[in-house]
Parts: sequence; C-alpha cells; structure tokens
Amino acid sequence: MKVLGIESSCDETGIAIIDTQTGELQQRLYSQIERHREYGGVVPELASRDHVAKAAPMIEELLGHYGGIEQIDGVVYTRGPGLMGALMVGASIARALAWSRDLPLLGVHHMEGHLLAPMLSDDPPEFPFVALLVSGGHTLLVDVEAFGQYRILGESLDDAVGEAFDKTAKLLGLPYPGGPELAALAATIKHTDLVFPRPMVDRPGLDFSFSGLKTFALNTMQKYSPLDPHKRAEIALAFEIAVVETLQIKCQRALKQTGHTRLVIAGGVGANTRLRKRLDVMTRKMGATVHFPALEYCTDNGAMIAYAGGLRLQAGQRDVDVHDVLPRWSLEDLPALAG
Repeated sequence: MKVLGIESSCDETGIAIIDTQTGELQQRLYSQIERHREYGGVVPELASRDHVAKAAPMIEELLGHYGGIEQIDGVVYTRGPGLMGALMVGASIARALAWSRDLPLLGVHHMEGHLLAPMLSDDPPEFPFVALLVSGGHTLLVDVEAFGQYRILGESLDDAVGEAFDKTAKLLGLPYPGGPELAALAATIKHTDLVFPRPMVDRPGLDFSFSGLKTFALNTMQKYSPLDPHKRAEIALAFEIAVVETLQIKCQRALKQTGHTRLVIAGGVGANTRLRKRLDVMTRKMGATVHFPALEYCTDNGAMIAYAGGLRLQAGQRDVDVHDVLPRWSLEDLPALAG
C-alpha cells in the first residue's frame, strides 16, 4: 500500500510517500525558519500562507517519482494538534486529492507520528515502552502498551521543554529557533558553578513544570548584568543541564513505575546531544534500552505522518465524514487498533 502523508501542523511543510509493504520511503521537507526568524517565533498567518504556496508543488514533484497519483493507495494528513490555519491547509489538500481519486483518507494525530518515528530506524523498538515526547508545545511521558494503546503518565503543567528552551534563548539574545542556539552556546564551555533548580523532582509524580526554570534564568541574568560572553554561556549550560537532568529523573521514574525496559524519545528536543548521552548512560545502568529517531525525523516531517497513517489505514480506519481539524487533541482519545 503506497500512502501519501501531508504534515502542516506548524512551520514545516512535510510530504512523504511510504510503501507499507516494502518500507520504501521518499520525502520532501520545507522549513519556514528563515521566514519567522525576524519575528522571534512562528507567525500563524504566515505559516498558513507558506503551506499553501509550498505543499502542492512538493506533492506534484514527489508523485512524479512514483508515476503520478494513480500509484497512490491512500492519503493521510495531520489533523492535530497544531495551528488551526496550518492544519486546515494540509487537510484541505489531502481531502481534495483523496476525493478526486476515491482513495481512503485519514487524519493523523501529530504526536502519534512523533511517537512512532523511531520505528523508521533500522533497529526499531518493540512494544511495550515508555515514550518521552518533547516536541514544540508538548512534553509528555506516555505508557505505550501497543500501537494505539496510550496512557499519559505525566505532562507539562505550563511551558513545555521546547518552549522553555526558546524563551530562555530569547532572554539570552539568541535568534529563533532558540533551542539549538542555546545548546550550541552551552557547548562552548565545559563547566559552570551555576546550579539551576530541577523543577518538581522533589515530589512524587511524573508531571513537569518549566516556566519557573525560565524565570530563574532571567533572575540569574539580572544578577550578573551586564553579561559577558562567558557568563552567557554559563547560564545556557546551567539551564540545559537542569532540563536534561529533570527529564532523566522523570524518565527513570516512569520506567520503574511501568516495569518497561525500553524508553523511546521523540520530538525536536530529542535531537539534543546532552539529553541523548544522559539517557543512554541512565538506561544502560538500569539494564534498559533507549531509542531515538534519526535526526531527520526529530523535527516535524511527512514521513512520520505517512507511517502512522499507513498503519491505521491498513488496520481499516478511515475518515468517513468531513472532520474538523483539532488544534487540541489528546493521545488517549485515539482508538486502539491491532497491528
């Protein structure tokens, strides 16, 4: 089954075609980072316009590789969560393509796409596992028993990890997107005596809170103002270490609580080098394993949507009626499907 996937939840236009039988995958990705950088963050209206301009040519070019829409057996798209206007662009294009050829159509949960992205690797994890989803405005720990069987163990009560990285980077005067810039600044030094708090690790549970850590960073900047370059790097390093250690502690708790021996990390923050190293060491000590998606699948992409949607199409799920896009949508609301 050849499935066309369309991802347009935020500021990346991702198009992919996957053959669910052979595993062959072709994808195209366009990032809007440069367009939004001058504003210091994503402007929803501009994001929607860019999807309108870029998606159709990308789809046409990719379909040409396979010999046209006649070779496609199903169409899937990101239904949510995400920006309302951006989601509507992808949904409208997907519906038009599917209805024009009477093809099966399905809206996919963006976070399920991220959760399953490590399955695209040469050494995919087996079920069950704990998943740490750290993408954009989402920070979730999820108990994954099987495909479609998800139980949220913990989530952020305020800022998600990615948001905290971007906001702290902005306070440090770093350009958008701030997360990678902050990590790069932190990597310029080896050590700092600054110690930032590890939020909510001194209490039971698996929820997160990162807004206070951002405020602590701001107060530290004001304390040492005006900042010299080395102190800026120290603040970046102390902040990154605090975030990584907080995530590590919560992941360790989740593995012990569930009894699972596999940890899956997905989403943009999953590309962070310090986080990867820390979780690799932790899981080895526990006798567990950690699985990361390839770097190209950490950020939003069409491949993860095509893969997740393809599994659900094969399991018989379809969009029977016209569904609204869902800017807010819980993983726990998804139907459990065998497969």
